[in-house]
Amino acid sequence: MAKQSYDLVILAAGMGSRFGGLKQVQPVGPHGELIIEYSVFDAMRAGFDRLVLVIRKDIEADFRATIGRRLEVRLEVRYVYQEIGALPAGFKAPAGRTKPWGTGHAVLVARDAVKRPFAAINADDFYGAGGYRALAAHFARSERYAMVGYPLKQTLSEHGTVSRGLCATDAAGRLKSITEITKIEKAPTGASYTDSQRKTCALTGNEIVSMNFWGLTPAVFPQLEKRFGDFLRRSQSDPKAEFYLPTTLSELNEGREASIDLLKSDDAWFGITYRDDLPTAQAAIKELIAAGRYPAPLWG
Repeated sequence: MAKQSYDLVILAAGMGSRFGGLKQVQPVGPHGELIIEYSVFDAMRAGFDRLVLVIRKDIEADFRATIGRRLEVRLEVRYVYQEIGALPAGFKAPAGRTKPWGTGHAVLVARDAVKRPFAAINADDFYGAGGYRALAAHFARSERYAMVGYPLKQTLSEHGTVSRGLCATDAAGRLKSITEITKIEKAPTGASYTDSQRKTCALTGNEIVSMNFWGLTPAVFPQLEKRFGDFLRRSQSDPKAEFYLPTTLSELNEGREASIDLLKSDDAWFGITYRDDLPTAQAAIKELIAAGRYPAPLWG
């Protein structure tokens, strides 16, 4: 029997405004390796042998020069474009819209490039090898969607607040719901955030959160298309509204239009949200290399 293989969809169209530039092309490895390269390295070892990069046209030259040229010799790479005007018939972007429509839209624009079960991840997040292995094992036994979750305490920044999706599970351990929480910050006893009533709420840090690491199949595309149309009818005139993938998948799950298994990872997670996060990410990679988790240079 032939070994199963899967696609890896990397969402890389974000502007990186908080970071102050195109954070996707900031080296984190000792030989100039990018976070995307570590993600691809881990994914390839787990059986993901085809890469779909979701980018914007205006950063295509940078991506092909700094990322594409390194990855295209390792595996098949496809580029798709998340543009503001990439909307269903009958809709148009409002005046003043300057940013893409969010992570749900980013996955949707990959529709024509993806024909197999796939992982969808953020370009600027390091997830660790365990999540890819868990997701490949899940695909080998199930057609259900899946999400790889992480303990909140592993995902906080020392340099500012973060937004996270807190996960609730049912008795079988499957994902029940995701609640988006914004402006979470580290606290001596875990973490805290301020709710809509300006009340400070405490978190232990052990809560499982979504880091936008999803295992999906092509069946998700018509579901996203329908939900995106509904979103546009409600929010098309809002120049800042975003069609979030975690929110949409949570709604599909709660409406029993999809069943999502929750896979948990205890691997190190880190991301580059703020410029001050970069040295921390570089130090984390250095430690993983010292522990024998990665070769240096990455590609030998």
